[in-house]
Amino acid sequence: MSPQPMSQAKHPLEPLHPAEIEAAVAIVKEEKALGRFDRFVSVMLKEPPKSVVLEYDGKAPIDRQAAIVLLNNAANAVFEAVVSLAQRKVVSWKHVPGVQPTIMLDEQIECEEAVKRSPLFREALARLGDFDPALVMVDLWSVGHFGAAEETELRLARPLCFLRADAKENGYARPLGIMPVVDLNRMEVIRVEEAAYSSIPPMPAHYTPDRIGPPRSDIKPISITQPEGPGFTLDGHRLRWQSWDMNVGFNSREGLVIHTVSYDDQGVKRPVLYRGALSEMVVPYGDPSPSQNRKNAFDSGEYGIGQLANSLELGCDCVGYIQYLDAAMTNSKGEVAVIKNAICIHEEDYGILWKHTDWRTNEVEVRRSRRLVVSSISTVANYEYGFFWYFHQDGNIEFQIKLTGILSVGCLEEGSKPAYGTMIAPELYAPNHQHFFNVRLDFQIDGMNNTVYEVDTLAGAPGPDNPMNNAFYARATKLATEREAIRDFKFETARFWKIVNDNVKNGMNASVGYKIVPGENCFPFAAPQSSVMKRAGFAQHHLWVTPFDENEMYAAGNYPNQHPGGDGLAGWTQRDRSVDNTDIVVWYTMGHNHIPRPEDWPVMPAAYIGFLLKPVGFFGANPAINLPSSAKKSGSCSASANSCHSQAGHG
Repeated sequence: MSPQPMSQAKHPLEPLHPAEIEAAVAIVKEEKALGRFDRFVSVMLKEPPKSVVLEYDGKAPIDRQAAIVLLNNAANAVFEAVVSLAQRKVVSWKHVPGVQPTIMLDEQIECEEAVKRSPLFREALARLGDFDPALVMVDLWSVGHFGAAEETELRLARPLCFLRADAKENGYARPLGIMPVVDLNRMEVIRVEEAAYSSIPPMPAHYTPDRIGPPRSDIKPISITQPEGPGFTLDGHRLRWQSWDMNVGFNSREGLVIHTVSYDDQGVKRPVLYRGALSEMVVPYGDPSPSQNRKNAFDSGEYGIGQLANSLELGCDCVGYIQYLDAAMTNSKGEVAVIKNAICIHEEDYGILWKHTDWRTNEVEVRRSRRLVVSSISTVANYEYGFFWYFHQDGNIEFQIKLTGILSVGCLEEGSKPAYGTMIAPELYAPNHQHFFNVRLDFQIDGMNNTVYEVDTLAGAPGPDNPMNNAFYARATKLATEREAIRDFKFETARFWKIVNDNVKNGMNASVGYKIVPGENCFPFAAPQSSVMKRAGFAQHHLWVTPFDENEMYAAGNYPNQHPGGDGLAGWTQRDRSVDNTDIVVWYTMGHNHIPRPEDWPVMPAAYIGFLLKPVGFFGANPAINLPSSAKKSGSCSASANSCHSQAGHG
């Protein structure tokens, strides 16, 4: 057995380091006599209990543990292990029957190779024309669960295939309409499904500089400099910036995780959020045609957003004074795989934070806003998803997802028009689809016991108390149990939800809290009885609240791949547990409704979706009122002004 590694971790929630991963893999391999059919789906930190984390003083040794998911290909069996690095042994081992774990990166590569060498696939390709199989792109798509016996008995994939004209062309412009069904345990094509369409779209869709012609010449440079360095400090994975203090985490399934967020309020460290991360996401497609109607990807639970993270070392994804964090995980053999610069940390200007002009004295006060950015970007086949946490000087926390990449497309006969999509090129259309994201927010507003209130704005009733019929007021309703707390956004009442600590009062004797301010959102159009909605029950509602349970981490359950449905939030909340004045988790779902446009082709301009966590009674006044005035810059203030607090019109 390999020697016990010295832990490099400076905090209990710091992700596993490469040496710790190597040790955990070696321990479980030896103790459980793992063989060539055993594959490592994931190796990540098993987070310690909250009490251990919150009481950690930096002196006592950290009991580091690794949570491991394994798949035995020969038995089609899943096992979960917990390895204690301090004790150098497996402290927990169990078989999880009847589930399929996340698809591994190795499987995606092996699946493409298996399809290309398959006689069944080559015969189907030959029916379309004399094409080189080496130029075929095979994107592994999960098979879902539609009631077939094979979906329960086998580990399957149903890839989508595309054809490149050469090795570097954008192959997504030429979908083949050939869908092999692959047994991933044996890496064999068991059959090939073929669409009725019998040709290939003719027009290329280039996007790289060498193929689209000369770039624009009217772009002038913008220089962002920080001559004194960044305003944040990074010690291991502990990040501090102005009044904010947090720990940054990462794992192969969720990707970026934000831990133990607190705000220094005039010398008092006040906790806000214990843990925040993407819990699950699903992309249901709205086209009933045979080549499209099974497309519904659970990009976190089925593919692993973290293991698909980009390396951001080229510096084009973040601008300014940047610091990066690597992400360590394993391949399916248990070998350490490090994504260099998976997390980007930087500051950026964000316009005006606050301003007032006193027209009587002709004086103006203005403060510019700056925010801290923690981000990661993942590529899931054709799509890119950027995940951005923003921390603002006024106490706001913002989560934003940027959607870009290439549309998933289909073929149509010449002259046909799609009923459930948009033509984007000759014989090529993009089907309608939606993106639903669920974010798990483990709040800690000035302590562990919190409560959620739903706030609606209502018009005052006509009468003596409202003589001008202009009144409106906010009505707060406590959500005391899980089933009461299954809620939807309501545009008519400008609904929002506030998470408060009823045990801590502010100067106005009101409970301190934060509110969720919804951004873009929508409802799913797939029917409740559809396969995707049975599996993605979380997408049917915008808000869920549960009591904290360390085993309830993912909105669609631990193993959504090929699952028949009913797991996760939709199942847990049927117990209707109390969520009143206790340790709660808030789950927020947001949806992007994508009716494609020609302008989304060949690469989609980024779409933005997110929400804001905004203090409501948490502070006694504007926490950014004491920001220093901005230094005078050429062209930004008058020649006589020394800073951006001067005479009106000069700020």
